Amino acid sequence: MPPNTTATTGDTATTGASAMPAKSGRKKGRKARLVVLVLVLAIIGGIAYGAYWSISTVRASFPQTTGSIKLDGLSGPVDVKRDGYGIPQIYASSDEDLFMAQGFVQAQDRFYEMDVRRHMTSGRLSEMFGKGQVKNDEFLRTLGWDRIARQEYDSKLSPATKKYLQAYAKGVNAYLQGKEGKDISLEYAALGFVNDYKPEKWTPVDSVAWLKAMAWDLRGNMQDEIDRALMTSRLGPQQIQDLYPAYPYGRNKPIVQEGQYDELTKAFRQGGATSSSQGTTGTTGSSTSTGAGSALTSQLGGLYSVLDDLPTAVGVNGQGIGSNSWVVAGKYTISGKPLLANDPHLSPSLPSVWYQMGLHCRSVSGKCQYDVTGYTFAGMPGVIIGHNGKIAWGMTNSGVDVTDLYLEKVSAHGYLYDGKVRPFKTREETIKVAGGKAKTIVVRQTQDGMPLLSDRDDELVQVGRKATVTTAAPDRGDGYGIALRWTALDPGTSMDAVFALDRAADWSDFRDAAALFDVPSQNLVYASTDNHIGYTLPGRIPTRSAKDAGTIPVPGWDSKYRWTGFIKQDELPYEYDPKRGYVVTANQAVVDQDKYPYTLTADWGYGTRSQRITDLIESKIKDGGKVSTDDMRQMQLDNSSEIAKLLVPRLLKINLDDPDVRQAQELLEGWDYTQDADSAAAAYFNAVWRNILKLAFGNKLPKELRVKGQCLWVDKIDSTGPVDDETKVRECGQRDAGQAQPDGGDRWFEVVRTLMEKPDSDWWKTPKSGTRPGAENRDQLFARAMIDARWELTAKLGKDIDTWSWGRLHRLFLKNQTLGTEGPKVVQYLLNRGPWKLSGGEATVNATGWNAAGGYNVVWVPSMRMVVNLADLDKSKWINLTGASGHAFSAHYTDQTGKWVKGELLPWSFSGKAVDKSTSDTLVLKP
Repeated sequence: MPPNTTATTGDTATTGASAMPAKSGRKKGRKARLVVLVLVLAIIGGIAYGAYWSISTVRASFPQTTGSIKLDGLSGPVDVKRDGYGIPQIYASSDEDLFMAQGFVQAQDRFYEMDVRRHMTSGRLSEMFGKGQVKNDEFLRTLGWDRIARQEYDSKLSPATKKYLQAYAKGVNAYLQGKEGKDISLEYAALGFVNDYKPEKWTPVDSVAWLKAMAWDLRGNMQDEIDRALMTSRLGPQQIQDLYPAYPYGRNKPIVQEGQYDELTKAFRQGGATSSSQGTTGTTGSSTSTGAGSALTSQLGGLYSVLDDLPTAVGVNGQGIGSNSWVVAGKYTISGKPLLANDPHLSPSLPSVWYQMGLHCRSVSGKCQYDVTGYTFAGMPGVIIGHNGKIAWGMTNSGVDVTDLYLEKVSAHGYLYDGKVRPFKTREETIKVAGGKAKTIVVRQTQDGMPLLSDRDDELVQVGRKATVTTAAPDRGDGYGIALRWTALDPGTSMDAVFALDRAADWSDFRDAAALFDVPSQNLVYASTDNHIGYTLPGRIPTRSAKDAGTIPVPGWDSKYRWTGFIKQDELPYEYDPKRGYVVTANQAVVDQDKYPYTLTADWGYGTRSQRITDLIESKIKDGGKVSTDDMRQMQLDNSSEIAKLLVPRLLKINLDDPDVRQAQELLEGWDYTQDADSAAAAYFNAVWRNILKLAFGNKLPKELRVKGQCLWVDKIDSTGPVDDETKVRECGQRDAGQAQPDGGDRWFEVVRTLMEKPDSDWWKTPKSGTRPGAENRDQLFARAMIDARWELTAKLGKDIDTWSWGRLHRLFLKNQTLGTEGPKVVQYLLNRGPWKLSGGEATVNATGWNAAGGYNVVWVPSMRMVVNLADLDKSKWINLTGASGHAFSAHYTDQTGKWVKGELLPWSFSGKAVDKSTSDTLVLKP
């Protein structure tokens, strides 16, 4: 039975009503903020420097978008054409000029963002923001992203890629030349009051390192490894198994359904080989056999606290990151050519992580090879997702397992490996601190390059001191350390892949380019103007021989847990022109485990979104129907709740005595399960779902997984397990609201779906709390959840259910990722925007994610949306979460957000004629 708990305090969700920003007040609001900023800077400036800040000074960092600018290093003129949303299309006559101009233009709009990113990837945030970032820098230096990026640049990347990176850096530095911080961005003006930081020149390695940050946030199942180990302090093996059910292959189809892997699987098994990590989704592993026992809790809790504090690059520190991308063949579209849709789900940021632009050679030739448009990252040359004149491509996170945590037996002389002590590789790292004293740390690595993460936090030392291991394990001495094996810590060729994708003209080119994309491993979907569609899984994906490797931390002292190799590129799953006429990727299983010899991960997403998209496509094309560009857009906005379809029929059968609770229950009658912002039924159902999860699971999880501020009286445990004397101790949750468990994602859908058939399961039991009844079975717990939800929403939204709406709970706040999160309140007001009331929800196609343990606010979003029409590329559509500009008072700071909220898409010009028609400003860069 799950441990007995009694709640003493509730969640820590943000409360308070707010209205959606009115379109008519946008300019007025921007002007008001600008006036306030001028006053603040004038006061601060007057005190500190006797300076007066005028509105013209505040606007000094805005980019020049018309006329001409001379740039040393160009070989010919470059045209920069911006549309009414400030989105640039660049025209040049050589590759080097094209990428030099890209660097210049991105720096005009986003240099502060670029600068923060490179300080993050190099572990130098303390140089900008002071001593509060030292711990983060220590951890980032231990990972060594910039060192690996330097190795890639020096020894792995092609000469052409290096040339493009150099040209890009030259363009960024041309923008910086002669400028002070306040001329670049308002944030530098604010930093100037507390330190003397000055931006330095951009380097090619700064661009390469950003791919490491992206790979970190998309690293796969490392969080699940930690969570499973943490659960062992409160839950037994079967209970953990209950919370990681098997992937429902029979209900939610994998991506690849027609790939021919039978012969590969047969040969693999006849050869006596062992597939990579034989666990499947739902496997928890044996903590005693691996040496990663229940008392890992303390140390892994310390590791989580370090990971949780790290700035996110593109996601919620690796959690909740999903995406949708699908492609429909021409035989099922109105145009007769393929349609391709993509919307990556990432944490909301301001400015958006994406930057829209086009890179066009005036005449495509050997000298100038690119004619491509789409989404890229500020700080990187090329286009990451988009299309050229021949093909289009989209990406979703594959979720394959490319990280493992190892327990290491550490001594003064090194670490134990197969009975022998090996010395660590060591290096010193000096962290400079703005306004403070520099700090030097020593980084230790195993001989095969695994950094010892436990050196970076005092709490991590406790992991090895308390870890339960088998009698065969070495004496713990002062404890075990924790080391990380991760594919991104090996030099790779992903930067080469970006340019190869941008040039690709057909399926063969596309596959060759994908083979270079070693980290992060992404699902790549494909469509071409010559009427083909496809999918491929690229990446450097390890194979493992040990049973539990890849699911929980494993013994580093035993070589059988080391990786045995990597899956060959020609053995990775793919599909080309599948008979069904479409491919859907939405973080579900890539391939059926019984039809493929290697285990790619034990922790797929559970396929809720992918199956819903599949159902939407099938419903459209049945009986000869055809799909349009707008149909694809409408599918992206689907708000249907799959968990509501499962639970509502049961909830409506629950007998409730309280008339106020019955009144709320009646909201669910006739509800169509769509989570529109104005829906009262969606608000109530999601509150019920949140309380079901809390009562059945959340209150029974260890404190390391629960939300901060939630304190419970729980059974006391010691090193041997629960104490039998009924002693209770008060424990408070330790995780931030956006990352606690149960988060309510589709893993929890599957958990509850399975337990629905077990109405008397111990999971459904919960104690009485005050006047609220306890529960001994499923229906009693559902009744309690409906009661709790009614009074939770009464507190948040008022007693009158006619005033309830999902959007009042489910709100999007856009925050500047540095001063907008930790700066003075007045600066946060000036830099941040929102809230907006959103439709959608967790594990819906319109994935405006929220964490059920922490509250209802939005924690990840479709960071952009696009639909590419391969019949007429000028009829393609796109939208960004915010705007092109990173300047807080630019007209293009959040000018796309309102349309994004409504589900609208913007025209996406590609041909020269269409671009000219949409151009508002033209800037000529001259040699």
